[in-house]
Amino acid sequence: MDETSVPEEPDGLSAFKHAFRRHAAGVVVITALTPEGEPVGFTATSLASLAAVPPLATFNMARVASAWPAIESTDYVAIQTMGVRTRHLAERMSGDHSLRFAGDHWYAGPHGLPILHGVTSWMIGRIVERLHVAGNAVIVVEIEEGALGEPDEALIYHERNYLKPGEQV
Repeated sequence: MDETSVPEEPDGLSAFKHAFRRHAAGVVVITALTPEGEPVGFTATSLASLAAVPPLATFNMARVASAWPAIESTDYVAIQTMGVRTRHLAERMSGDHSLRFAGDHWYAGPHGLPILHGVTSWMIGRIVERLHVAGNAVIVVEIEEGALGEPDEALIYHERNYLKPGEQV
């Protein structure tokens, strides 16, 4: 193999970006309320289970995100798992924050938290820890209640697109 056939090794940031674009991840929407009672939310791919007893989950977010002030000051969040049927909602919740709750695609659930119509499941989590890491945060929640929605095909985020497994970009 000559020198021209060896791919250039990217620096750490490039390697990180390239690797995580190719790492398929499940899609959720996290919602909360501001202290004034306004709904906020965002699409995330960082949801992970931490423990079954007690039922703990984590998600990550940037502290510059439009939803951060609400997450920083609230006790509860709603975590909603998305399927192919709700791809349009995952896209909406990752777009212009001023349009995320315009319309009738959600309702007030427990604690008044926004719940999106058609999700495959939702859980209410009480925030038990916020860990600041650089300009980001790891949020740990204890799940207190939830419900299943209608079954749907999985929705993943891969190569900067929301897809069902096997679907091509």
